[in-house]
Amino acid sequence: MTPLELTLACASNDRTRALEDGRVQPEGMALRCIGLSPEETFFRMVRHREFDVAELSLSTYVLTLEDGAPFVAIPVFPSRAFRHNGIYVNSASDVKEPADLVGGTVGVAEYQLTANVWIRGILAEFHSVPVGAVRYMTGGLHEPGRVEKVELPGLPAGVEVVMSPPGRTLAGMLVDGEIDAIYTPRTPQPFLDGDSRVRRLFPDVRAVEERYFELTGIFPIMHVVVVRHEVYQAHRWVAGSLLKAFTQSRDLALADLDETATLPLILPWIYEDIARVRSVMGSAFWSYGMNPGNELSLRTFLRYSAEQGLASRQLEPADLFAPETLDTVVV
Repeated sequence: MTPLELTLACASNDRTRALEDGRVQPEGMALRCIGLSPEETFFRMVRHREFDVAELSLSTYVLTLEDGAPFVAIPVFPSRAFRHNGIYVNSASDVKEPADLVGGTVGVAEYQLTANVWIRGILAEFHSVPVGAVRYMTGGLHEPGRVEKVELPGLPAGVEVVMSPPGRTLAGMLVDGEIDAIYTPRTPQPFLDGDSRVRRLFPDVRAVEERYFELTGIFPIMHVVVVRHEVYQAHRWVAGSLLKAFTQSRDLALADLDETATLPLILPWIYEDIARVRSVMGSAFWSYGMNPGNELSLRTFLRYSAEQGLASRQLEPADLFAPETLDTVVV
């Protein structure tokens, strides 16, 4: 049997590396991996359907389900992240705690970004900052002119979203004090450069995020893996084969974390950090499939998406995925 040749676009990281270097071969297919940034992958997949399989923003995927459903997802989550660390403010502003954001202007690269859905939901649910309590300004974080990848549906009454001025970036406007904060999955360059004019809203952000996990049990899901609908319809077995392969690749990455003869990352105390993560989150902290923890994360996100005027109704987690990937054979 000639393997089915498919292209996969995704970020290059420890979870996908075994697919890229060929240590893991999906059953029945020859996978050509293309390593791209999330922003480029999402844009090219949503606008032009360039790849057979791709990593995709969870929020964008949910919106595509209401716009012709061009993709089918599998329960592989190549990106997960706590999002309290993605809130940045001008150091000279009066914003000292979350409630101080009320009435301000917040920059967001896109209103519908998964990270921003999580941030708004968390601020509303745990920090008394309702979604409509701030004014949102969209635009490029580091380059001017960014627009939403997908058309926004009708937003809830009281939610205002405007575009940033021509030629301006969100990072530059935050440094200059023209906006009060940025919600972002990508760290602003001024912060990376040590610019004292930009700081995180939560100073001890890791402690805040660990408390959030202890309280909720949620490790937020950011991205899924999607297959173009026509590929899935022609080869239904692809969904299960990809799920198995991504899982095997992730398992190799997790096993590498215990390597001490040669450190898996260029971090000198990585062994200590791994132990801390496992003590807080358990050993299965980065799971795929539809287990209770992932279902809770997805259900919470889908609720936030509906509350924020993105999804027209609150979907069920199982509605997102190819049915073949929701159960497994038992021997």
